[in-house]
Parts: sequence; structure tokens; C-alpha cells
Amino acid sequence: MNNKNRPLRLGMHTYTLHFFGFGESWGFGKDYYFEQTMSLYELMDKAVEWELDGLQITKVDLLTTAKEKPFSENNLKKVAKAAEDHGLFLEFNASFHAGSDSRVNCTPKEALEIGHNLDAELVKFSLDIIRPKEFYGSCMHPHVMRQMADRYDEFMKVMPLIEAYGMQIAIENHTDTFADEILWIVNKLNHPLIGTCVDTMNSLQVIENPYYAMERMLPEAYCCHFSDDKIVVDPLGVHDIGAAHGQGSMDCPKMLSQIREKSCMDKIIFENEIAFKSLDEPIEEARAREMEACEESVRYLRDVLKLGVRNR
Repeated sequence: MNNKNRPLRLGMHTYTLHFFGFGESWGFGKDYYFEQTMSLYELMDKAVEWELDGLQITKVDLLTTAKEKPFSENNLKKVAKAAEDHGLFLEFNASFHAGSDSRVNCTPKEALEIGHNLDAELVKFSLDIIRPKEFYGSCMHPHVMRQMADRYDEFMKVMPLIEAYGMQIAIENHTDTFADEILWIVNKLNHPLIGTCVDTMNSLQVIENPYYAMERMLPEAYCCHFSDDKIVVDPLGVHDIGAAHGQGSMDCPKMLSQIREKSCMDKIIFENEIAFKSLDEPIEEARAREMEACEESVRYLRDVLKLGVRNR
């Protein structure tokens, strides 16, 4: 099916450094923002230092690029030029109704226009579905499918713009959707520019086997969020906690083999989801751990798994 030994570019989802104010805040169930301590342009410098090939960015990251009108066409084109000068590809990450950070929310039209002006290779969407309380056995639940039908209608309204821009769309199995639900909407939209974004860990949060989710979604994938969480059981319960790649509970080489064998993708977007050790951990300590995990992931992904094409 594919050249299993093909080079794969390595990008980073900016939420890997969410304690630094990148990507989006998560886990609070309401708007909660961390101070932005670094600009997107500074992160581009870091990405070159780390020998990355690209970044997947959000509206939050763009706030650091201009004091006024960060989403204007002129400013977005400046960001695109900076990425080009750094030798980095860009992808744009959008949500419909994010639960913890409304700043990332976009209409499909707005997301497409931002992606187009950024010269992004694709726009990735989270669907932000509200599930019934009982996750187990709830795949294709009527309450869910009514929302999925609404999302279908919203994508169909902007299909002419998708075609005009030639913009790839990747729909993610976020923490609120099963693989088969994502395949349902992708298959119903039935367009060569629309595929899946496979997240290697999100399926755990709807009680789905990550291996199954990857097997189902990879043949239609244009994007992959590659992460390696650690499964921890302690007196506070069972948690999947973000870790540096190679240090979590997932078999990263096996996941990479799946990606190579089952998809036609030529790039992987890695992400870490480092959490607070406790709710009273100083933010400075959390940032230090997050940055350390990021750099450890980059080295593992490049040096052990041989991902990335920069300076090869």
C-alpha cells in the first residue's frame, strides 16, 4: 500500500507548551488561561533549534503576533512568511465549542480563511460533542448523532470555500468522539479534501481501544496527533497523564508502524499533555517540567524513531 520506510516530517502541536500560554488551556471545564510568556515567533526559533519541520497552531498562538487585529489578512500573511523563512510548515487547529478555552473557537468559514491566509497545509477541527453521561456503549448514540448531523451541515455550507482554497480538512477523534463517529461524518461528507485526524490517546477518554481507533481511522487520515500518556493508578483513581514520548504507557514504535502501514501521511504532529503534579504546584515548576518533556520528546522522536527531515 505505502512505502513503509518513507520519510515523515515532524511537527508539534503548540498545546505541548500550554503552561507557556500556547495552544489551548484544558481540563478546567471553563475558560482558564495561562499567561503567554513566549511569542509564536520565538517558538518558531525554538522549532528550528529542535530541528522540527512544522507547527500546528491555534488562534491563541496568533494573539502573540500582533497587538491589534492578529487575525487580519495582513498579519496572517506575515506569520506565514515568518514560518516560510524558518523552513516550517503550518497547520491550523480549530474548535467549534472548546470547553476550557473559548479563544480557540472558530466557525468553519473563519477557520478556513485563517488557514488559507497562513498558507497552512490543512485545517484540523475538533467537533466538541456533548456526550451522554454513560460513555460505555454510547458510540452512535442518538444524542450524539443529532450533533454530528449539525456538524455535517456546517461543513457542507463551506464546501465551496474548501474547494476554492484546495484546503485539506482533518476531523479529530477528540476526547468526545469514537472513531466510528468520525468516520461517519467523513464518509457522509465524501470529499477527497476531507479526512481524519487520528489522536493516539484521545480514545481512552471515551473508553475506546487506541489500537482499534488507529486501525479504523488511519486509512482516511490526513493528520495525526502522536502522544504517549502514562496510565497511573493511585489512591486518587485511574489517570492517563501526559509524558514525554518513550516514557508513557504506549508502544510508540508500534504506533509508528501502524501509521506507516495504514496511512498515506508524510508527517506526524506530536503533542505532550503535561499536567500539574498538584493544583498548588507553582506554575514556574510546571513550565520547567513541560519544557523538559518537550525536549525529551523531540530527541526521542528524532533520534530513536528517526522522524523528521530537517538536517537529515
